[in-house]
Amino acid sequence: MHNLKLEKKEEMFKLINLGHPFIIAGPCSAESENQVFQTALKLSNLGIKVFRAGIWKPRTRPGNFEGVGSAGLRWLTRVKKELGLIVATEVANTSHVEAALKNEIDILWIGARTSVNPFAVQEIADLLRGVDIPVLVKNPINPDIDLWIGAIERINKAGIKKIVAVHRGFSTYDKSIYRNNPHWEIPIELKRRIPDIFIITDPSHISGNKKLLFEISQKAMDLNFDGLMIESHINPSQALSDASQQVTPKELDMILKKLIIRKSEIKDNNFMSILKELRSQIDNIDHDILNILEKRMSVVEKIGRLKKEKNISILQTKRWDEILSKKLKESPKKGLNTEFILKIFEAIHEESINHQFRIMND
Repeated sequence: MHNLKLEKKEEMFKLINLGHPFIIAGPCSAESENQVFQTALKLSNLGIKVFRAGIWKPRTRPGNFEGVGSAGLRWLTRVKKELGLIVATEVANTSHVEAALKNEIDILWIGARTSVNPFAVQEIADLLRGVDIPVLVKNPINPDIDLWIGAIERINKAGIKKIVAVHRGFSTYDKSIYRNNPHWEIPIELKRRIPDIFIITDPSHISGNKKLLFEISQKAMDLNFDGLMIESHINPSQALSDASQQVTPKELDMILKKLIIRKSEIKDNNFMSILKELRSQIDNIDHDILNILEKRMSVVEKIGRLKKEKNISILQTKRWDEILSKKLKESPKKGLNTEFILKIFEAIHEESINHQFRIMND
């Protein structure tokens, strides 16, 4: 558990006069004053209260559209003054922060390419010392929860209590239906370590494709996350960046209306009694699983000693392939996801190798 001084969730929601879930919407990039204002107007008419737009856009390779720069801050200021929306933008260095604060931007967010760099985050934190402003911290591009927590800690130690963790997925070399693999286990672990953290999901950057936005948004709600950051553009097909993952305000409204918002708790004695019994069954099964793994590793150690005696290498690829193929073939018949089974047996195999390695080199 981390001892951070964070604003209570109830107070965070009051900041924007909005209940659960907290919604931030707006274009990936501010491209023109008309595009920004017209998008904001339509979103405002739908009841959206927090408007986002990227002013500085760090791209992976030069030559792509990298944002309009400080000039776009005036467009956000107009949205704030004329439409009464809370406005947010990304900052990647101290000059961005200074310009945003000078233009009275309400919320700052630290992007994935910045949160991966402790030096950059610390410089931003030092500049924000003494400033009372909400700061969103996106997860770093690589799946490193300690790096994400470190960025949050640096901002918090500067005196910022209004912190929102933004789950936007993680880069991967593997083929995937996602632009950034969600790795849901990482934000779940973040909530376990920092129970008071205010956390929202960015389904736009996870999906990279607007067809997946609802599915990802619903999963975030099923996990009782606090809100969503979704990219919305007045004309997505003409967007200068990330066109495929943006939706029109009308499409966004349809997504939000379809969402099922789950209760975080319920006062029902019968329900709680049944749930307690089922959880007790889970505890017993988990205990059995540990015992079975203990027995398996005991056999693995015997194999390790036998291999050492005969000077046989640890890794036997043919045997491993036989085990994996058999289990993956059996798993659908048992109602188990093959990807899930693959991860489990890969972990078991890795630990089996570790046990044998210790025996071989004892």
